[in-house]
Amino acid sequence: MSLPMAPRSADAHKGDFGRALIIGGSRGMAGAPALSGQAALHAGAGLVTVAVPAGSQSVAAGFHSCFMTVALAEDAAGRIGPGSLTALRPLLEKATSVAVGPGLGRSMFLNRFVLELYTRCPRPMVFDADALNALAEYKDNPPTPAGPRVLTPHVGEFRRLVGDSSLSAEQCRAAAPLLARGWNAVLVVKGPGTLITDGNRQSINTTGNPGMASGGSGDVLTGMVVSLLGQVADPFDAVVTAVFEHGRAGDCARDRLGEQRMTAWDIGRAVFDAGCPGRGDSAGADSQKGGGAS
Repeated sequence: MSLPMAPRSADAHKGDFGRALIIGGSRGMAGAPALSGQAALHAGAGLVTVAVPAGSQSVAAGFHSCFMTVALAEDAAGRIGPGSLTALRPLLEKATSVAVGPGLGRSMFLNRFVLELYTRCPRPMVFDADALNALAEYKDNPPTPAGPRVLTPHVGEFRRLVGDSSLSAEQCRAAAPLLARGWNAVLVVKGPGTLITDGNRQSINTTGNPGMASGGSGDVLTGMVVSLLGQVADPFDAVVTAVFEHGRAGDCARDRLGEQRMTAWDIGRAVFDAGCPGRGDSAGADSQKGGGAS
């Protein structure tokens, strides 16, 4: 199931379609939040801001002229550092949706930083990449979210969230509804036939291809999710739509370039591309209520 986006009113303005804030980046990984920002724009967000460590700002800003960038305090390794939450507060207040994690890196400070955002920010938020690894530090006592939350782990990140490295991909999928309920979040288990569940509802995505197994593809999905969280009222429906359109963009990139040549950049450019074969067909995901392991 992919939800059709409503036509825009003739008197619409950019503030009507969400203010997406993307937080991430570190030295050597400034491209990750920039890919998310590009995808958020192409998925329809009215305004997009990418907040990165000061040393990464110029790199992130060079990816796209249509999103804004903000420099945050950084530590000696070029990661987001102490003092950054103060700078983020006015941005969080203005945002309608927030993404945390692309290119973030790991540190003790970042573990606390991610926890603070998870438990204190009331905006709909998506956590990906190293933000998930930070949350995994609290797996024995999942924190209470301050607002709607989306977690987007691949199988390895899923194993860390549950603390069991022996789980197979199928065991992860079977355990997904229980984990979603435990974290009070919409959970996206990425991979072939990506599974989306909020613990009660469940959707299996049918778009996408092996060419999407490329660095940065998940960052593009994060950007699409944060964009649609600001445009679709139900977080579960927003995520189902984002995953479906992400896979369809990947299929478009494959059809143009082939699975071996396509990159995450190509997926991002194909997001909501009017020239993509099949654009406008809303079929493609199997949604179920109440399925999954408990």
